[in-house]
Amino acid sequence: MTHQPNEDNLPLKGITVIDAATVIAAPYCATILGEFGADVIKVEHPIGGDALRRFGTPTERGDTLTWLSEARNKKSLTLDLHRPEGAEIFKQLVARADVLCENFRTGTLERWGLGWNVLHEINPRLIMLRVTGYGQTGPYADRPGFARIAHAVGGIAYLAGMPKGTPVTPGSTTLGDYMTGIYGCIGVLMALRYRDQTGCGQYIDAALYESIFRCTDELAPAYGMYGIVRERHGPHHNDFACPHGHFPTRDGKWVAISCATDKLFARLARAMNRPELASSSIYGEQKVRLEHCNDVNEIVRDWCGSLTREEVLERCYATGTPAAPLNNIADIFGDRQFHARRNLVAMDVPETGETVIVPTVIPKLSATPGRIKHLGPRLGEHTDEVLRDVLGLSNDEIASLREKRVI
Repeated sequence: MTHQPNEDNLPLKGITVIDAATVIAAPYCATILGEFGADVIKVEHPIGGDALRRFGTPTERGDTLTWLSEARNKKSLTLDLHRPEGAEIFKQLVARADVLCENFRTGTLERWGLGWNVLHEINPRLIMLRVTGYGQTGPYADRPGFARIAHAVGGIAYLAGMPKGTPVTPGSTTLGDYMTGIYGCIGVLMALRYRDQTGCGQYIDAALYESIFRCTDELAPAYGMYGIVRERHGPHHNDFACPHGHFPTRDGKWVAISCATDKLFARLARAMNRPELASSSIYGEQKVRLEHCNDVNEIVRDWCGSLTREEVLERCYATGTPAAPLNNIADIFGDRQFHARRNLVAMDVPETGETVIVPTVIPKLSATPGRIKHLGPRLGEHTDEVLRDVLGLSNDEIASLREKRVI
């Protein structure tokens, strides 16, 4: 764990981003941009702010650890977009911005008079990321969407769980939000590149379910060509490789083992001190292993169950067999790889004196690595600063807006 250095020459220095979104998906895109130098202004409602402030484990400061981690590097400006004065200030900010991130329900900004056509006219160079559950078009466009809904519609939730059992959450309930934030960021960066070439802005239409569906390997072509409907496999995925799954160890822990080729299975057989299993007359060929996957998995399961997790992994590592522990977060905090790569960053919360450990910035750029300047801000912490320094409002004007509860 380490504090990250301050880097002045970051690739997005000089880019201004308005984050008018809530919770994770579109805000995560803004977070990534901010980690690599963009100036991110978080626009929040004066009462309560972003719901992410109340999502997760509360801190002494009053917001949550999720907020502190995911709203890193942002400036918080309170602004009521429902009020004419608030909408006007928002337009002035947009006129000076490069990127706007929003994830209101489809049509919401249009009803407020702040849709793409209006904002594009104000700033033709604007790049606008629009994240919704189902996108800006289609018969479901006006339906509310969350990551769990996206997992269901996009096809991944159906695959998670035990065979013929209840489908379960595929890992994190917010996976689709993070994935869409990443796709949104890719779109913003490509749009910035296009703007460099043409001077023209554009909007990015990102749907939560599409991010999930895009990561389902051959699910679509297998059904389209052969009518195959993939079902739940539980801890083992035996469509392409065997053994290829999770196995319990003697000490109540788990390991993942993946033998995608015959050569890799031969390595596992040596690790188990049963090299004969990899002969052509037994399980040496992938086709045979797939035909007898239950038997092969049982052999591997019995072997893993006779040893501790560390003993299994030592033998696999010694033979070059692809294997790894199924880490919980306590395992991760003790993992040498995470420390060597500085994946955990300790940051101070000045208001409370607490130290919060958060995931570091990725990806790692060799010349211009991203940085975390500070964790998520207090609600409205930078309101006066933004209105004064960005829009040039006087102290009296700011005081008047506050009295009217616009900010």
